[in-house]
Amino acid sequence: MSRRSRRSRLPQGEFEAEIETLSQEGRGVTHIDGKAVFIDGALPGEKVRFHYVEKNRRYDVGAATQVMAASPHRVEPGCPHFDRCGGCSLQHLDARQQIIFKQQSMLEGLQHIAHIEPENLLAPLTATVWGYRRKARLGVRYVQKKGRVLVGFREKHSGFIADLTRCDVLHPTVGLKVAELAEFLSELDARASIAQIEVAVSEGDVALVFRHLEPLSAADRARFEAFEQAQALRILLQPKGPDSVVPLTGEPPTLFYTHPDYGLRVDFEALDFFQVNGELNRQMVPQALALLDVGAHDRVLDLFCGLGNFTLPLARHAHDVVGVEGDAAMVARARSIARANRIENTRYYVANLMGSLEDASWLNQRFDKILLDPPRSGAKEVITHFGRFDAARIVYVSCHPGSLARDAGTLVHTHGYRLTHAGVMDMFPHTAHVESIAVFER
Repeated sequence: MSRRSRRSRLPQGEFEAEIETLSQEGRGVTHIDGKAVFIDGALPGEKVRFHYVEKNRRYDVGAATQVMAASPHRVEPGCPHFDRCGGCSLQHLDARQQIIFKQQSMLEGLQHIAHIEPENLLAPLTATVWGYRRKARLGVRYVQKKGRVLVGFREKHSGFIADLTRCDVLHPTVGLKVAELAEFLSELDARASIAQIEVAVSEGDVALVFRHLEPLSAADRARFEAFEQAQALRILLQPKGPDSVVPLTGEPPTLFYTHPDYGLRVDFEALDFFQVNGELNRQMVPQALALLDVGAHDRVLDLFCGLGNFTLPLARHAHDVVGVEGDAAMVARARSIARANRIENTRYYVANLMGSLEDASWLNQRFDKILLDPPRSGAKEVITHFGRFDAARIVYVSCHPGSLARDAGTLVHTHGYRLTHAGVMDMFPHTAHVESIAVFER
């Protein structure tokens, strides 16, 4: 059934609702005739008018059109595009209440899924709530009817690119130039073949990777070179897959971030994963190390280690650290970064931590402490092997409360650990993304 057909079957007009709570996606939740309705732009305790945007068998989705009785925590969204851009969902909620909502989301997951509560609740970690995002993928679309290119995130309830002039959660070196990017791309011969822009803001260069589906003309290359020079950005081109990325001019950009507390520098490439919120990361890593309580004689296992965001600081305190990551190219760069920082007590292994690990040699080693920072899907597969390590303490950094709760249940109910501490970190302000940290002890 087409999108137009689905929309034509939606209840027409506006409806009133009293909002009961917030969903994990940051939508207001109400019930109409016993059926849950998730309403964008609505907050708990509010009375709103809304219209339907989606109907499903088990739940419906709506969008608020008028707030008839406002929450005391409602604020004016800081971004002029908040009503249509899908990049943020919580700008209308006071930032102090956003982190309280995220903490509650983490605790409810632990209680309802794992049937456990932390013995101690950590104070939330917070940082700057605007201009914090250093990593992003911007969609690009040439709209013939408008005669120009749109650059931004997806619209709410739509696959279309939102028509943005700026993005205030992106680092201002890029976020304040969205309109200029769109205008520049509109002038290209290849404007219809630019698919996306990968943004990487470092403490050195600022890099933009343009994915283009067709070869660029000589005139377009000249336009790109002029734009690069005028905007003081480094431009890279990606004609095919990730391995095809090349700088437009000169040598590759100098991309890195630092851990000043540990005297470390982490160099990365434009498409690499790195923590998007640099200020928050500088709080998160020291807290994780303090909670892990690493001693000079400890052997530490760092799972989903990436480029070594935790591995390298851990190596400053531990006897040795083993980092495990599924991407072979990233592991190679992690080794190189360790050498560049003159760190000699780390070892790295390539392993699919979501697959079979029976042949992994590091599984037969002894570890005193474990740190893991898995993706949204969690660490279900590798955690089944934790019993053989008999580690005294585990620190779990999570980006999804549901997978954290599931894995915490396994650690507590199967492997005999206690959940001694848990807390949240506002890695992505104004979104419903919940970053948390949990400590498990024998």
